[in-house]
Formats: sequence, structure tokens, C-alpha cells
Amino acid sequence: MQAQIVLLPGDGIGPEVVAQGERILVAVAQKFGHSFQFTTCPIGGCAIDQFGDPLPEQTLVACKASQAVLLGAVGGPKWDDPNAKTRPEVGLLKIRKELGLFANLRPISVSPHLISASPLKTEIVQGTDILFFRELTGGIYFGQSGKETTADGESAYNTMIYSTHEVERIVRLAGQAARGRRKKVTSVDKANVLEVSRLWRRTFERVMKAEFPDVQIENVLVDAMAMHLISRPRSFDVVVTENLFGDILTDEGSMLPGSMGMLPSASIGSSGPGLYEPIHGSAPDIAGKGIANPLATILAAAMLLRHSLKLEAEAALIERAVDAVLAKGHRTADLAAGGPSIGTVEMGTLVLAELA
Repeated sequence: MQAQIVLLPGDGIGPEVVAQGERILVAVAQKFGHSFQFTTCPIGGCAIDQFGDPLPEQTLVACKASQAVLLGAVGGPKWDDPNAKTRPEVGLLKIRKELGLFANLRPISVSPHLISASPLKTEIVQGTDILFFRELTGGIYFGQSGKETTADGESAYNTMIYSTHEVERIVRLAGQAARGRRKKVTSVDKANVLEVSRLWRRTFERVMKAEFPDVQIENVLVDAMAMHLISRPRSFDVVVTENLFGDILTDEGSMLPGSMGMLPSASIGSSGPGLYEPIHGSAPDIAGKGIANPLATILAAAMLLRHSLKLEAEAALIERAVDAVLAKGHRTADLAAGGPSIGTVEMGTLVLAELA
């Protein structure tokens, strides 16, 4: 296979972990006889510094012409001024919208080799295997917003809005995924309070009952889900929810395996390139120290191969290599619980050795 892959290292630890993801993709291409061409482009804070824009036009053009995009992270204290003309996160929201990436897939599973790293009891987290589908281009992040000054002081507002079309397409993806898993989909909403959530629930139930009658469904309110996710995570299979709730719940879920450094994500649309990234953010406190965990990015590279390039064997090989490294006791600082640890590059090298 020949494929164009765009690398967006971004800010903080992004360049460090994306470099390891690229090493893995190069090794896979060589092993299986593929030809991957890589283009590196700016996004986020570094793009603001260089171009005054968190998503320069040349970056967007390159991404649209590619088969897949591997992203590191955006943001950091340098660009946190709330009064700034623009912010790194604007570039992230814009690229999702421009590429039509309406579905964010976040697998959350607990490796038997890392159970001790979880802050939760073994009997709670053992066997957890959840696939989150977060709607990514609608909801409160993309609704009308504004601020004004009144006699009572300053006020601001954001609007949550969804159409049936937006709900239908993410629900269908969740239903299709569930058929290949344990055939259960949980929809998370706030239908007891929000009109938007009532629309979401009606649409979810209609689509699932009509098109996926073989799949078990349930509705859970978001506040209850926040509790159940850490008290009985094994009871969930596929979870589908809107943008804001998905953002919060998947970060909470990252504590089940013990570290955000282990969790990849895929953002996909109806057509065009998908965008793949770790969920851990830019972690500016450890940037440049060579201690960041690259495994989430390496696993994101596996998702890139599976979902955008349809290379299942190659993706599975990467996942087995990561599992083998962990089985041998190798840990980066976030997983070591104060014990012996290795650095970013060394972890990438160990995965490469297992691939070979």
C-alpha cells in the first residue's frame, strides 16, 4: 500500500511522542512492504507563534490531501491567556470540523499487566473493555456563543444544539461496532433536564430499535454514568454520547487503566482522512524531559492503520508488541508508581524490537 500520512506534532510532549509513532509506522511499512510518505505540519501554539494561526492553511491543505493524520497535542501555559486573539484549541476544533470528523472513538481497556497502576481496586477494573463513541462536531462546543455587559455585570453564554442527522450517524457507528463486540450500547444523556438530550434519546432509541434489533440498549443519565464508570466499568461495552459529556467521561475513564499515557483515540468521518491522537494532552510540565509515555501515540498509530488504511494485521501486530513490552515489566514514569522507569525513546525502541 502507498499512503500519505500527515504528522502534526503540536506542542508540549507532542513532538516527542509523535516521533515514536512515526518510528513504528516506518517499521511496519518496511516489514509489510508498504510505502508511507510523511509530511510534518504545524498546529496549535507553535503554529500561532510561527503563523499567527493555530491551523495554518497549508496544514489544512496537507491534511485534506492525505489518507490519515497523526496528532500529538496542542496547548500549554504560554497560550493560556483568556484574552488572547486566538488559542491552540481553536485549531483542534477547526480541523475536526474541516475534515468532517464527527465521531471520536476512545477504547478504554485495562491490561492485565497494568492493573496495579489503576487507582481503583483490582476487582473493579479487571476485565474492563469499553469503546466510547463521542460526537465531535456538534453540541455546545460548536453552538452559538457570546458575551455581553449588563447592569449586573458581565455575562456569557454557549448554546448546545443537535440535529437528528448528527445523532443518527454517530448512533449507527456505535451500533455497528457493538455487533462486533458484546452487542450492547449505552447512550449517555441528561434527558431529565435538557431538551437537546430528549431529542438525543428519542433518536437513539428509534435508530437502534429499527436498524439494530439484535443489540441490547440502555439509557444512562450523565451524572449517574460518572458514578457507574468507576463503580462497575465492566458492565459497559459500547458507550455513545454527545460532545461535552464524552469529553468529560473519557477523561474520567482514563483512570481505569491508571494513566492517560495508555489511551489512544481516533476521530473519523464519512469520508476523507481520519485523525489519530493520544488523549493525554500536551503535558507541558514534562515536555523536553524525555520521560513522556509514547504508548498511547503508538496505539493511535495502530488505530490509524486499522481504520484509515484497513490494515488489520499490521494494527494487531503493534498492539501485541505493546502488550509484550508491558508483560516484560517495562514502564515509563507514569506507570512505574515510583519504581524503575524508562524514557520515551527507550520505550519506542522496545516496541520496535518486539515488532521485529
